[in-house]
Amino acid sequence: MKLRGIELRRVSMPLVAPFRTSFGTQTERDILLVKAVTDDAEGWGECVALTDPLYSPEYVDSQQDVLRRFLLPRLASPEGTAAIGRSGAAAVAGALHAYKGHRMAKAAVEMAILDAELRALGRSFGRELGAVADRVPSGVSVGIHDSIPALLAAVEGYLDQGYARIKLKIEPGWDVAPVAAVRDRFGGDVLLQVDANTAYTLRDARHLAKLDAFDLLLIEQPLEEEDVLGHAALARQLATPICLDESVVSAQTAAAAITLGACQIINIKPGRVGGYLEARKIHDLAAAHGVAVWCGGMVETGIGRAANIALAALPGFTLPGDVSASDRFYRTDITEPIVLVDGHVAVPTGPGLGVAPIPDLLERVTTSVEWIAF
Repeated sequence: MKLRGIELRRVSMPLVAPFRTSFGTQTERDILLVKAVTDDAEGWGECVALTDPLYSPEYVDSQQDVLRRFLLPRLASPEGTAAIGRSGAAAVAGALHAYKGHRMAKAAVEMAILDAELRALGRSFGRELGAVADRVPSGVSVGIHDSIPALLAAVEGYLDQGYARIKLKIEPGWDVAPVAAVRDRFGGDVLLQVDANTAYTLRDARHLAKLDAFDLLLIEQPLEEEDVLGHAALARQLATPICLDESVVSAQTAAAAITLGACQIINIKPGRVGGYLEARKIHDLAAAHGVAVWCGGMVETGIGRAANIALAALPGFTLPGDVSASDRFYRTDITEPIVLVDGHVAVPTGPGLGVAPIPDLLERVTTSVEWIAF
């Protein structure tokens, strides 16, 4: 495969409603899209970095900068182009390994090259990753609300739409009471979990143990991402399973967390771990150790959402992921919308991602375009 160049495109996508977590509130997404142009096909990738370094050290401006100044020049070098020519997307991680961190940028460029490669070969993302299902159950992430009645109204709306699982964002002061209210209103049959996004410390263990009363699927990332030992200690004090998100940035860190007993479940976000090929390694590792995994979301457009759905169709993804329909976050997506049917979303079957931006919709939300020739 001959890589001709990479397009870096920024788009601005307003959300249908503010999405509040313990680290901030989003009202729109400033997204970096990556297009790989080869002799045979074009492929798309989506960088999931946020505008500010609140979820992780990466932020969208930094990811565009590191791509422009370091990562893409490395791929454009004789050694880089030779590796891509021999091995395609599988060579990206090795070619970029010398540069520390910036996994979201690396994931986006790997995704774009993999999409182009698979389109040229006529193979789908799902087939390449090892999908075993043609549809996957869809969960929805519910942000922090101004009041419990507002939260209950939002949850009721998502359940009416057919979502298979509800995830509540929590933080100190917004945890036990809203969870209790949701359980009381909608009953014990609703699959329910919570996500703290690192908002607590081990000193909060006795308080977090109060959530054990509500039969939750899991509590996600309660402590700081670097506090793996703290999560292991917390896991010994809670009946609710601990799920790690921010703490797991590679198969290596996943192995350490599993060995230390810091988690019983892992949320796999491909952008966080450096790409879909690394995400598959984590899936395989977790399956070998009997650890459940599910696919997290980063408010992606249809591009990233389609890839996540393909990943979520692997056999180890036994819990519903944050692979909601397009209209959960966007009134108009830049691809054909992903829709919810009977609580599930379909795994795309077309070549590559199986979706692509619709030119008119893409141009409407584009704020800048940069071409880097190889």
